Amino acid sequence: MSYNRIGPDAYARKLEQGELEGTLTIDVRQPEEWEYYHWDGMELMPMMTIPDKLTELPKDKTVYVVCAHGVRSENVCQYLSEQGFENTVNVEGGMAALAAVRGVRYD
Repeated sequence: MSYNRIGPDAYARKLEQGELEGTLTIDVRQPEEWEYYHWDGMELMPMMTIPDKLTELPKDKTVYVVCAHGVRSENVCQYLSEQGFENTVNVEGGMAALAAVRGVRYD
């Protein structure tokens, strides 16, 4: 594995403290999942579109990747690391875990 991981509490804390400035968070869920629940500051980029959008992703910034439960985002982190991205971070537990941090139920 050549990417990092961050727990939902740590990610939320970084967001609240402004420590995510200069980074990018991509949400690799589908548009209907995004509409159901998302956090401001994340960019929707469905998993299947990632190969076509590689040139849009900055290799010089940390890229956080989130999905519903952490599986798709882990796959995307692995793929990105194979494409030469050295600063990718999987948000463990995905939006379900992030929602729980805010006291929101996400099914």
